[in-house]
Amino acid sequence: MNYVLLIVGMAVITWLIRATVFMLGDRIVFPPLVRTALGFVPVTVLTAIIVPMAVSPHGVEAEITWRNPQLIGALAAVAVSALTRRPLLTIAVGLAVFFLWQGVVLK
Repeated sequence: MNYVLLIVGMAVITWLIRATVFMLGDRIVFPPLVRTALGFVPVTVLTAIIVPMAVSPHGVEAEITWRNPQLIGALAAVAVSALTRRPLLTIAVGLAVFFLWQGVVLK
């Protein structure tokens, strides 16, 4: 299939969905259950992006070992986030652990 046609088609569909919500946003009232569910979308999307990269950094198979710096950094970030609820500290500690683990353990 032509990649340009595929990308244009995805862009058109995305634009139609967003434009519809913006144009009808005042008239659409979501039930409380839907509003609650929509609150979990960002967390779900970020989890779907981050977990495969942390568990399988080379894209072949899961590398759940102590020698996987992406996994160790992600676990450190989860721990810091659970303890402090501070996003900037979570990112800084996750990156620091990743780079230290990569530099010290994998040398």
